[in-house]
Amino acid sequence: MIALTFPDGAKREYAEGTSGADIAAQISKSLAKKAVAVTLDGELTDLAAPISADAKFEIVTRDDPRALEMIRHDCAHVLAEAVQSIWPGTQVTIGPVIENGFYYDFARNEPFTTEDLPVIEAKMREIIARDRPFTKEVWTRDEAKRVFAAMGENYKVELVDAIPADQDVKIYKQGEWFDLCRGPHLPSTGKVGSAFKLMKVAGAYWRGDSNNPMLTRIYGTAWQDQKELDAYLHRLEEAEKRDHRRLGREMDLFHFQEEGPGTVFWHPKGWTLFQELVAYMRRRLKADYQEVNAPQVLDAELWQTSGHWGWYKENMFKVQSAGDETKDERVFALKPMNCPGHVQIFKHGLKSYRDLPMRLAEFGAVHRYEPSGALHGLMRVRGFTQDDAHIFCTEEQMAAECLKINDLILSTYADFGFDEIIVKLSTRPEKRVGSDAVWDHAEEVMTRVLKQIEEASGGRIKTGILPGEGAFYGPKFEYTLRDAIGREWQCGTTQVDFNLPERFGAFYVDADGQKKTPVMIHRAICGSMERFTGILIEHFAGHFPLWLAPTQVVVATITSDADDYAQEVVAKLKAAGLRAEIDLRNEKINLKVREHSLAKVPVLLVAGKKEAAERTLSIRRLGSNAQESGGLDAVIASLTEEAVPPDVKRKVLAAAGQAA
Repeated sequence: MIALTFPDGAKREYAEGTSGADIAAQISKSLAKKAVAVTLDGELTDLAAPISADAKFEIVTRDDPRALEMIRHDCAHVLAEAVQSIWPGTQVTIGPVIENGFYYDFARNEPFTTEDLPVIEAKMREIIARDRPFTKEVWTRDEAKRVFAAMGENYKVELVDAIPADQDVKIYKQGEWFDLCRGPHLPSTGKVGSAFKLMKVAGAYWRGDSNNPMLTRIYGTAWQDQKELDAYLHRLEEAEKRDHRRLGREMDLFHFQEEGPGTVFWHPKGWTLFQELVAYMRRRLKADYQEVNAPQVLDAELWQTSGHWGWYKENMFKVQSAGDETKDERVFALKPMNCPGHVQIFKHGLKSYRDLPMRLAEFGAVHRYEPSGALHGLMRVRGFTQDDAHIFCTEEQMAAECLKINDLILSTYADFGFDEIIVKLSTRPEKRVGSDAVWDHAEEVMTRVLKQIEEASGGRIKTGILPGEGAFYGPKFEYTLRDAIGREWQCGTTQVDFNLPERFGAFYVDADGQKKTPVMIHRAICGSMERFTGILIEHFAGHFPLWLAPTQVVVATITSDADDYAQEVVAKLKAAGLRAEIDLRNEKINLKVREHSLAKVPVLLVAGKKEAAERTLSIRRLGSNAQESGGLDAVIASLTEEAVPPDVKRKVLAAAGQAA
């Protein structure tokens, strides 16, 4: 007999070899119909698999979030069967689950095209409608290789050879068709459902190696019901509209070109936006941080001491002199991060415990090598600006500093309209520096802080643990925000480091006159300023709040009779601190409205002969067809007040409250 412990704590005994399907049927007919898998000690397992040992046991139904990966996995198998039934002789290779869907790679003389996708989808729906059961068999290696070789499935033969010797060779059948697979699977193809769609076709090298043959990859998405699929497709449509690369062109913000792969060519408007973001961050840091700047090019010995040369060398750029006359054989590198430079600044001059915490901030330009295929607009670059800071403090100050950083990060995100935040603690990775005792202490403190963060938010901030995802030098908090269309972006970090200051011999003199190594807390809020700018462009769909918009107001004339008045208006707007432009072109006003709307200008002030005579303005807001009218001074006063950044507005309100 075997003893199974159910989620409610109840223990029940069953005959060895009983399956999850048997147990579900014993509980109720309705549960048996809904069940698709079980978990044994937390591991997802086939519903029909015999259970041979005591375990914690749970039945998984199709509407359980854990079933979604199985739906996508099975959809990949159905895709492979559909392709081979339509085009016999096509070889199937691998078909994993990925974020939001799945893909399968195929070897075929003639690559697939997007025109083939509807045909494949139709065949997939036929296969699903047959509702054939998924059944598992365990074959010997020789048998598997012989069968696949006879079928001309050379890639499958190679995959069989790659299976570790201590693992079974599992074959899953769905009717007559079968595939090499670890599993688990749903009970039958019918459980996949109809909420799926094939999305695109791409090329992919076998095993990601450019020396190997090129395969055709078909991507698909699958969900638990049609509502979820429709919502996902709508998000994709919205994401395409909001793509920062497209908006960057329309708004004339930036561009990229081959001569500088992964580096941004900022145009005047884009640079204005970027600098407004930097200015905002500088104001937020002014009260507590000292801004510094460390060199971009440093000797490799410094990176060896820090540990980055050993852990991060493949992502660093070496720098050498181009002159033949140089006798300097030292190796230099462009900095990939700011922390070693900040330790050098801390070390310069004797520090006392009274000087701590010491908070050093830098908007430092850093460079990291990213494969060309991974580069993606502002979101993935090789050269970027990090809103980096490092806090040197005592162990006793560490928890309070982490909480102070948390408050700064959350309030910053709120100012940009992000109010759904997830904070996760990343714990020690397999490869790391420092003793277990040091890691134990750091993780204990940060676990306590994480609990305080959740409690202080009243449950509004979601928290979690990411085992093994910490930096090589210490555990860290990762801040993930959700944008206007529900996408998640990991941005801010707080990383506790007991190792780097020690490696560089940094110390402070404690109250007892003894030298002590400070705790170093690495902190970033936006992370990459370029990436955060891209996130903001997509979050706002280019429709920035007035304080952040690169061009805040355009004054456009209807007739040349209003040109002088329009120039006076622009001068007054600029004098009030607003970023204003003028459009005196001899074009129809509707054309001007369309063009400035495409450029996402928040406010268009229209002046004609009538407005010039009455010293008024017609006001058009981006995204609205409504028109308002107002006197010149009142309009400028209103826009000036609206353009005050949120952090400045808070200070003004706080000062007014204190005065009252």
